[in-house]
Amino acid sequence: MPADGYELTVAKGTGINLLADGLVEQRLARSAFPLKVYARLRPRREIIAGDYLLVPGDTLATMLAKLAAGAVQRHTITFAEGLTLNQWRKTLAKKDNIDHTLAEKSNTEIAASLGIEYENPEGWFAPDTYVYLSDDSDLTILRRAHQRMETMLASLWAEREDGLPYKTPYEALVMASIIEKETGVAEERAQIAGVFVRRLLKDMRLQTDPTIIYGLGAEFDGNLTRKHLRQLSPYNTYRHGGLPPTPIANPGAAALEAALHPAVGNELFFVAKGDGSHHFSVSLNEHNKAVRDFQVDRREKNYRSAPTPALTTPTTEAPTASAQAPTVTTAPTAGEAP
Repeated sequence: MPADGYELTVAKGTGINLLADGLVEQRLARSAFPLKVYARLRPRREIIAGDYLLVPGDTLATMLAKLAAGAVQRHTITFAEGLTLNQWRKTLAKKDNIDHTLAEKSNTEIAASLGIEYENPEGWFAPDTYVYLSDDSDLTILRRAHQRMETMLASLWAEREDGLPYKTPYEALVMASIIEKETGVAEERAQIAGVFVRRLLKDMRLQTDPTIIYGLGAEFDGNLTRKHLRQLSPYNTYRHGGLPPTPIANPGAAALEAALHPAVGNELFFVAKGDGSHHFSVSLNEHNKAVRDFQVDRREKNYRSAPTPALTTPTTEAPTASAQAPTVTTAPTAGEAP
């Protein structure tokens, strides 16, 4: 046995005879006979499936005790805030110790399997670290994440501020996903939320790049162009008023909190400064000046709109470089005046 131990995987339905033979094949036991005899002398118990850590010094007795007690190894999988369901699926697919059931399922079929009433289940999964066993399925993990999001959204919706431009918790979820994708500095979430909420209340278009990028899907190659901004996609918030039809990512609790408790203020615009933070402006003239200052005159080779690859932070009015995409090659006219 290796000095740091050995992880023994017991499949569902494995009996003591099959297990004993397997231990011999894996050179964890010299003979299957003593193990079979020992097991028959002990009270019969079902062997619980899972991964077991065997360490140097384990005897037949301690090994069987672990199996009988179901002392299986716990595994973890982490989903960061702002990832899409397709990114979650890729993360799950890379795990070799879970039951893979999603490969042939569309996102719509996943929604139906989980009882999600929306055809596109984007946004309905709470980012977090989840503990699972080796015989858990990828769909089981998604179900836990969905249940957590449902609970979290219901709780935060019940304590929302008055006067918000959302008719349903789902609309708040959509807004939270946009805030998540626009935020590069955590402290700015509520301020970004405030800008978007005020724009909706004034019937101004949101004009936010992450929604367009989401609508492009696999077509997006890293450069957001004028052609993309002219497309009539329902996710093009430069062309359409209000919120996009669905969330564009899975937001975390902080983004939901910001969407339901936006910062008070009168800013209607913001632009990325290049270090992950933003400059917020009240008037269009001030905003246009900030665009020139931060995205034209002072732009550097290492310019970024978000500090880490996990977050995307394009500007509200003029596309800029983001952590997940190269520099945008063309920029639209600055946003609408109130």
